[in-house]
Amino acid sequence: MIRDTSQQDTVLTAPAGQRRRRLLLIAAGAVLLLGAAYAVLHSWRGSSHSVSMARLRIAEVGRGTLVRDAAVNGRIVAAVSPTLYAAAPATVTLKVAAGDTVKKGDVLALLESPDLSDALKREQSSYLQLEAEVARQQILARQQKLLARRDADTAEIERLSAQRTLERYNAVSNEGIIAKIEYQKAKDALNSAEIRARHAAQAAELESDNVALALQTKRNELDRQRLSLANAQRRVDELTVRAPVDGFIGTLSVANRSVVPVHAPLMTLVDLSRLEVELEVPETYVADLGLGMHAEVDFGAGRATGKLSALSPEVVKNQVLARVRFEKEQPAGLRQNQRVSARLLIDERANTLMLARGPFVESEGGRYAYVVRDGVAIRTPVKLGATSISNVEILSGLQAGDKVVIAGTETFENAARVSINP
Repeated sequence: MIRDTSQQDTVLTAPAGQRRRRLLLIAAGAVLLLGAAYAVLHSWRGSSHSVSMARLRIAEVGRGTLVRDAAVNGRIVAAVSPTLYAAAPATVTLKVAAGDTVKKGDVLALLESPDLSDALKREQSSYLQLEAEVARQQILARQQKLLARRDADTAEIERLSAQRTLERYNAVSNEGIIAKIEYQKAKDALNSAEIRARHAAQAAELESDNVALALQTKRNELDRQRLSLANAQRRVDELTVRAPVDGFIGTLSVANRSVVPVHAPLMTLVDLSRLEVELEVPETYVADLGLGMHAEVDFGAGRATGKLSALSPEVVKNQVLARVRFEKEQPAGLRQNQRVSARLLIDERANTLMLARGPFVESEGGRYAYVVRDGVAIRTPVKLGATSISNVEILSGLQAGDKVVIAGTETFENAARVSINP
C-alpha cells in the first residue's frame, strides 16, 4: 500500500540570479510599506481625532456673485377683506351662507331696529311740519309786505294831496282871497304829510327785511331738519347690509335671527380678485428689509415675483409680518390662507469670495472653519460676512481654492487637527 508520494518528490534548487531578484523585490516592498506607514504617521502627527470622509461634506472656496436672500414662509391673504359690522342694536336676518359668492351691492343681511324706524318716522313728521311752517311764513311775509306797502302808499297820497292844496293857496295868496292863517295851515299839512310818507316808506322797507329774515330762519330750520331726516334715513338704510365688493363670504360671526349689539361683527367678505402674500419674517432680517424689495413666491404650482409693500412695526414671537404684492398679473388658482414659501432678495454682491453654506456657519458663531490639507482638517480662524440661503461671504481667513469642511464638524470637538480617512 502506497501512503504518499514523498518517495517520488525531488527538491529543485533555484538558480542564483533568481534568488537575488526575489530578495530585491522583497526589500523594495518593505521600503514602500515603510514609506506609506511614515506618510500616514506624518499626516496623523498632532491629530487627536480621526473621521471618515463619508461623514463629511467638503466644499471649495471660490468667487462669484453672492445674492443675499432670506427664505421665509407665508400664506395667501386677500388684500381687501372687509369685516361688516352691525350699525345698531338689532335682530339679524342673514341672506347668505359661508362660502357664497356675492356681487357688489347684493343684500347680505337685514337688521331689524324698531328704535331707528321710529326715529325716522319722527324726523319725517318734523320735516313735514317745518315745511308747512315755511309755506305759512311765506304767505305771512307777503301779507305783511302788502300792509306795509299800503300804509306807505296812503301816506304818499296824503302828501300829494297836501302838496296840491298848498299849490292852490300859493296861486291865490297874492289876491287876498284866503286868510294868511289858512295858508300856514296848508304848509304845515304838507310838511306833516311828507314826514309821514317818508316814515311809511322806511317802515315798509324794514318790514320787508323783517319778514325776509323770519322766512330765512324758517328755511334754515327746514334745512337742518332735512339733514336730520337724511341722517335718520341713512341709519335705517344701513340696516340693510350690502356687499361693498365682489367676492365670497368668508366667515359668519352671528347666527340667523340673533340679537346683536351695536358694532358687533357680522361676517367677513373676501375679495379674491386682489390677493397678496403675508410673510412671517424672522426678526434677524428686519433691519435689512425695505419697502419695494423684490421677492420670489413659490406656491407649489409655479412661481411668481412681487415686491414688499408693507412691513409691520410689531414683533410677535420673534417674527415680523410683511406683505408682498404681485408685480404682474395675479397667478391663477390661488386660495385664501394657502401656504407658500418665499425668497426675499436682500442684496447682490459681485466678485465675492464665498463658500457653500453649511452647519459650520452656526457652530462656534462662524468664527472657525476646518480647511482640508493633505488629508488633515485644520481648524482655521475665519471672518464671515453676508449670508444667503446657499452661500456665505468670506471676509478673511480663507483663499480661493481652499477646501473646507462645511458639514460634519460636530464630532471634531473643536480639535486643532483632525485626520480624515478615505
